[in-house]
Amino acid sequence: MVKLKRGFSLVELMVAVAIIGIISAIVYPAYTEYVAVSGRAEGHAAVMRVANLQEQFYLDNRVYTEDMTDLGLAADPLKTEHEHYSVDSAGTADFTVTATALGKQAARDSACATMTITSAGVKSPQECWQ
Repeated sequence: MVKLKRGFSLVELMVAVAIIGIISAIVYPAYTEYVAVSGRAEGHAAVMRVANLQEQFYLDNRVYTEDMTDLGLAADPLKTEHEHYSVDSAGTADFTVTATALGKQAARDSACATMTITSAGVKSPQECWQ
């Protein structure tokens, strides 16, 4: 009677570990880039919301405000929902809304650590808005 051996040999295990390592080396950078860009979307939404509120405030008062609470927001500066960005607005004759990355988002997305939009609609840095 012959006994069958079950299990994996060390060579088979090392091949599987090598394959997982190669896949991880390719996938992880793409994943971190995706996470950074998706966090950036939260900053875009917050900046556009504050710019819209500034325009509404201007229609009512013929001046922009530097106090975010005048726009009906809870805090000055405003932190986004997941606290990836802090958003502030400056200027009364015209305005500039700035989103500054916080915490992990600042580390992940250093190229877009700050994003701005002006009352004229100028967005910068341009590569962060695509």
